[in-house]
Amino acid sequence: MAIMALLDDLGTAVELPRPPRRVVSLVPSLTEALAVTVPDRLVGATDWCTHPADLDVARVRGTKNPDRATITALAPDLVIANQEENRQLDVQRLRAAGVPVWVTVIESLDQALTSMRRLFTEVLDVGEPEWLCTAAAEWARPAPEPDLRVAVPIWRDPWMVVGGRTFAGDVLARLGLRNAFADGGQRYPRIELHAVRSQDLDLVLLPDEPYAFTADDGPEAFPDVRSVLVSGRDLTWYGPSLATARHRLLAATRG
Repeated sequence: MAIMALLDDLGTAVELPRPPRRVVSLVPSLTEALAVTVPDRLVGATDWCTHPADLDVARVRGTKNPDRATITALAPDLVIANQEENRQLDVQRLRAAGVPVWVTVIESLDQALTSMRRLFTEVLDVGEPEWLCTAAAEWARPAPEPDLRVAVPIWRDPWMVVGGRTFAGDVLARLGLRNAFADGGQRYPRIELHAVRSQDLDLVLLPDEPYAFTADDGPEAFPDVRSVLVSGRDLTWYGPSLATARHRLLAATRG
């Protein structure tokens, strides 16, 4: 039987005797992408994989502490991970146990589109999904002029914000928004609240994940700046939601 040897996003060779039929995903965004596109192949996902809402597969604990014994028992042809969301140690130990692991690297919209296109066309051999074609077309539209200076907290106590070289940061730029913390050198800097307030902001975006900001928990910290609650999935997920996220985020930030 011929062996496929493909390079994942880190350039690591992943040998597969055939397109994978049993897949475990350790990345919520990619779990949704797989469940929508090849539902019959997805056999396992993390506890954090919440979309689609009716997802019915074996659970393998969290993204940072996957249950490797459960994963191995599922006899997957492939485990899909992400450089940022998953630990290198878990990837190494799964590979040492004989489980092929495909690692994605996604720090921008273009990387997301390219990575997912390769996953579906080269690895899974099912062609490019319609939702991915739609997402590529939507995000290829010209960005509005960058006229709003924004901050995007993702946690409080301690406060953390979206920095540079991140997928969410690139989404902001594609929406014509200037991230106040894009040039600080850290991807998700931990900062004091006064540092956010001192940035001469036009807008604060408050997503509902990883910290679940709400109308009663978040806006009160920025009394002099317009605060907008947005879907964390629209801002940080790179699966099927990308096909409609641009429209929703533009409506929220430009409304």
